Amino acid sequence: MAELLTKDTFLAKVFDYGKNNEWKYEGKLPAIIDFYADWCQPCKIVAPILEELSKEYEGKMHVYKIDVEKEQELASIFGVRNIPSLLFIPVSDKPQMAVGALPKDSILQAMREVLQVE
Repeated sequence: MAELLTKDTFLAKVFDYGKNNEWKYEGKLPAIIDFYADWCQPCKIVAPILEELSKEYEGKMHVYKIDVEKEQELASIFGVRNIPSLLFIPVSDKPQMAVGALPKDSILQAMREVLQVE
């Protein structure tokens, strides 16, 4: 199941930007972060796909959610202006952002190519 992140859990599990100037992922598994808002219709299209993938790939990757209304600082750090925005985070490389309601095939392709998750 996708886990909702707050600033504190983001700092612990993803990236402690107060401590590190350069990107340093804190996790052991690759991750997808869904930047969303409850009122966003395209976000509601992506949410069930990510829930399904989080169950299907449990133990292989994390799926996190960040509510941009509640966590505006996190959204601004990543320059999120449009939602949904998906941040694909490989374990040992720079994260890549995708904007818009991606279809499942595109998310799976990014999981393979960016996250190295099969």
